[in-house]
Amino acid sequence: MSEITLQAALSGADLVELRRAKSLLENRGLAVRIAGVVGTPVEKVLGALPEGAAQMIQAATSKSLNAALRAVVAQMNDAPKPPTQWMHTLAVATTGAVGGAFGLATIAVELPVSTVIMLRSIADIARSEGQSIKRPDVQLACVEVFALGGPSRSDDAAESAYFTVRAALAQTLTEAARHLAERGVAGGAAPALVRFTSQIAARFGIPVTEKVMAQSVPVLGAAGGALVNILFIKHFQDLARGHFIVRRLEAQYGQDAVRAAYDQI
Repeated sequence: MSEITLQAALSGADLVELRRAKSLLENRGLAVRIAGVVGTPVEKVLGALPEGAAQMIQAATSKSLNAALRAVVAQMNDAPKPPTQWMHTLAVATTGAVGGAFGLATIAVELPVSTVIMLRSIADIARSEGQSIKRPDVQLACVEVFALGGPSRSDDAAESAYFTVRAALAQTLTEAARHLAERGVAGGAAPALVRFTSQIAARFGIPVTEKVMAQSVPVLGAAGGALVNILFIKHFQDLARGHFIVRRLEAQYGQDAVRAAYDQI
């Protein structure tokens, strides 16, 4: 598709927005940002994982997503307004300071709190892009953002692309949204919700591991832990902004037109 065709399919302003969205979605530099704080490549830090840490992180990740799913739209209404990202960032920085001060032992407490705060920030961004956050599919699209932050260990490089991740989650998201519409989050152990959160957890666990191990570096302390958490939430806020720009444009132009334009940018 030529640039002229792209301009015809999407208005000039919307094409600029789509370019911005792609830049946010494809710039997955969390490990690089963290390396700047830690002072060493994240891969070296990950190599120092103590025995049992991976299982602890995975369990905390699943617990965090389940808690966040229940809290995603609590006390929020549909009225579009600018997101208050600074409040969520400050709150996550505070929890990160705890993680930096006390290390891996705090993950079971710190991560669920941080994830709930982050998901509220993501929902805030969705609302600012005109999404109705009372709709089950939009609520789950907020949770879906956590899957965009890192591939699962079974993926190859090509499968980490934005639309491929969405396609992989599409069926379980639809089933989970149907369950939420019919029964709400009360049936949180329902197979549809378990399948959906399990898929998200497999991908979310990668950046979670990066950030937890960075916070465990002894020389960082509380201040370093807070900074790592700021980088962490900023990473997912950027992904959320890109994700909901794309969803807004899809509602206007259709998924095929937006996907074609995205691929050609």
